[in-house]
Amino acid sequence: MRRLAVSAGLFLAAASPALAADPVEGDWLTEPGAGKVRIAPCPGRPERLCGTLFWVKDPAEARSPDVNNPDPGLRKRPLQGLLMLRDLKQAASGRWTGGQIYDPKTGKTFDSKVSANPNGTIKVEGCIMMVCQAQTWKRG
Repeated sequence: MRRLAVSAGLFLAAASPALAADPVEGDWLTEPGAGKVRIAPCPGRPERLCGTLFWVKDPAEARSPDVNNPDPGLRKRPLQGLLMLRDLKQAASGRWTGGQIYDPKTGKTFDSKVSANPNGTIKVEGCIMMVCQAQTWKRG
């Protein structure tokens, strides 16, 4: 009986389709090439995507604090490890909207959307009202 239960469990596991990562998930080199952002499900909210700055080209800048943050309590945190994209909601495969992106150079947070391009890059947009600025990020 136990062998039958184990066999049934293995069969069900093999029959279940593996959830494939969305095309925007992964490690991305920002457009100026100064950093890499890892886009993955948000901690505690797997239905949404977040992006963390995990590598900075200039080691001194990686240790630099987030001095432009509008919250004085966050100005001492290092740039490396910073949550830059958050709470993106899937609109379709390879297209995420309704999130926010933080720009440590200005200390401002903007509405954001991310979409996969046919050439394997992604378009990352920061928007104020209906005006958006975009960057193209490459796999990194």
